[in-house]
Amino acid sequence: MSILQTLDGLPADFLFGFATAAYQIEGSPDADNRAPTIWDTFTHLDKKTIADGSSGDVATESYKRWKEDIALLKSYGANSYRFSLPWSRIIDFRPREGTIGDAPNPAGIAHYRQIIEELVKEGITPCVTLYHWDLPQALHDRYKGWLNRNIVDDFVKYAEVCFEAFGDLVKNWITINEPWVVSTLGYGYGVFAPGRSSDRSKSDEGDSATEPWIVSHNLILAHAYTVKSFREKFQPKYGGQIGITLDTPAYLPWDESPENVKAAQDAYDSRLGWFADPIFKGYYPESLKQRLGNRLPEFSAEDIAVVKGSSDFFGLNTYTTNLVKPKKEVIEEGAPGPKIAMKDLTAVETTFIRPDGTQLGTQAKVAWLQDYPEGFRSLLNYLWKSYKKPVFVTENGFAAKSDSGTVEEALKDTDRVNYYRGYTRALVDAVKEDGVLVKSYFAWSLLDNFEWADGYATRFGVTYVDYETQNRYPKESAGFLREFYKAQQGKA
Repeated sequence: MSILQTLDGLPADFLFGFATAAYQIEGSPDADNRAPTIWDTFTHLDKKTIADGSSGDVATESYKRWKEDIALLKSYGANSYRFSLPWSRIIDFRPREGTIGDAPNPAGIAHYRQIIEELVKEGITPCVTLYHWDLPQALHDRYKGWLNRNIVDDFVKYAEVCFEAFGDLVKNWITINEPWVVSTLGYGYGVFAPGRSSDRSKSDEGDSATEPWIVSHNLILAHAYTVKSFREKFQPKYGGQIGITLDTPAYLPWDESPENVKAAQDAYDSRLGWFADPIFKGYYPESLKQRLGNRLPEFSAEDIAVVKGSSDFFGLNTYTTNLVKPKKEVIEEGAPGPKIAMKDLTAVETTFIRPDGTQLGTQAKVAWLQDYPEGFRSLLNYLWKSYKKPVFVTENGFAAKSDSGTVEEALKDTDRVNYYRGYTRALVDAVKEDGVLVKSYFAWSLLDNFEWADGYATRFGVTYVDYETQNRYPKESAGFLREFYKAQQGKA
């Protein structure tokens, strides 16, 4: 049975479309009073923080070309679009005489109102992410951003401006995208903004042994208190739903030995349960508590009452599968240094190599990604059984090696097509055969774009972007997903 014959198992209100993030596509960093973000600062440091030395200053010019991007969505048959709002364009952080600014920015609000109205007009459901890593630099300068609990109140105020400005049209809200990435890559390894780490070759400031856990705690609180505000002040007026998006690979034991089965669960606890368990269950995983001790902050009774149950759905970004073994303990000689400070950022060893020496799946252009749809199905089952919430797949995609070739070679992205064929089939099987409630599938990404620390060398888009001309060219993967979506519309 082909994938296009099985789609009648998906919910009638299933959302299917594509995802992007503001800093990765917009460009126009000064337009409509937008203030600098930590990514603007990070990409313009004297030392090379981005592989190709680039930044998001231009990106895909989507701040100017948004109508062209909506036309692409329409041509691909999407019924939904997930995009993020930039905090520093919604709120005006320019200092004013006698104040510190922080007022709603009418120009920025009007711009995104226009986009949202156009999406609705075209029959495309807007799914809005409030925070996709672009912290206003003003808040980092003022009190160290996510390292300070003051961020919670500021985030809630920003979110309330968005709810009031767009809530009549936006019914699907995501508070924060991938808090693990913010905490670990931004404050542990120092490879993402703001680039803090114990590794002094990367940063003059930072403590990888403590800061990721402080940041993650404040991210969870900011999410939860925003949801509280939404439910109390805006949901009664506008309706809608709200949640958080977490990221994880599927974790499978390297073999079925007890130590490897346990290691796979430890991996889930450290990557996913770190955030999901407090939000859906009301407490941090026990294995995380034992590993970190007093470095893991504690929730007050008042806070946990707000945190527990603070997501209407389970937002999932996932790309690959890891085989898992227990981490080998390495005794490091000499004075404490970066390796010791960062050793607890990962709980296990992961690999793509099976016990028989074969690779798990097709290798992407990036080292951390292989194609293994069976793992995706396993992960969907794990989430449904563990957290008992509808799963919204908010990102899923593949960086094909063909993207590095000529334009003609990039458009024929066979490996990406095969990836989407396998992962959409796995999703349908999880729904139809396993009974998992999955409510959305957003392919990452609508466009090739600024891929964070990789710059523009890595491409995840189903649309090829010529960065010299900003012309857009649909890849074969866009055609496959268009047929997938078209078939689902026919079954709805």
